[in-house]
Amino acid sequence: MKNLLKFTFLMFALSMFVACGSKGKDAKVSDTAGTVAKAEGKQYAVNAAVSKIMWTGAKPTGSHTGTIDIIAGEVSATNGMVTGGTFTIDMTSINVTDLEGDQKAYLEGHLKGSDDKNKNDFFNVADYPTAKFEITKVTKKEGDPTGNALVYGNLTIKDQTKEVGFTAMTDVKDGMVRVTTPEFKINRTDWGIKYGSPSFFEGLKDKAIDDDIVLKVSLVAK
Repeated sequence: MKNLLKFTFLMFALSMFVACGSKGKDAKVSDTAGTVAKAEGKQYAVNAAVSKIMWTGAKPTGSHTGTIDIIAGEVSATNGMVTGGTFTIDMTSINVTDLEGDQKAYLEGHLKGSDDKNKNDFFNVADYPTAKFEITKVTKKEGDPTGNALVYGNLTIKDQTKEVGFTAMTDVKDGMVRVTTPEFKINRTDWGIKYGSPSFFEGLKDKAIDDDIVLKVSLVAK
């Protein structure tokens, strides 16, 4: 009986770990690009003034948060369902929101690669000022309060393209499309961004930077 109780507790703990640990980790990445979805239905233009990507990057000693602007694009939708879309992301707009003054300027400059000595550490916005996301497929999702769709698309960063899939809440009504996501993670090294990665460099200790970047998207089109 004691062993049975231990086994039952272990299985319960394991199931809770899987359920909790999977939250925000449903992004799936393919090594190859998918076929971009054909636009079907009405076209909606992205409202750049209110469309953003929120990001969080972490390291052993803490984390930083920020935003990146979605500056252009369009969404297609029919029968209340998003069917396709293409979006341009302004990498020069990388903004750090948890720092001020010199610290904020330094981190933003490092992420953008403002100094020729470190321009390829992260995003090198001088050579790659924009990133792009092109929807390849949207499927309905049920029973998930955080999203009613699975969105798949080609994410291009620094001229490297991978197909990514993540949960999203899509809403099409009153002449407007809203797409919001719960937090999800992508591995920056999939796009060749390896600076400070413990997966590629040993002995970094507290100077290591997590491979995963946490993203949250808020997009409006009309």
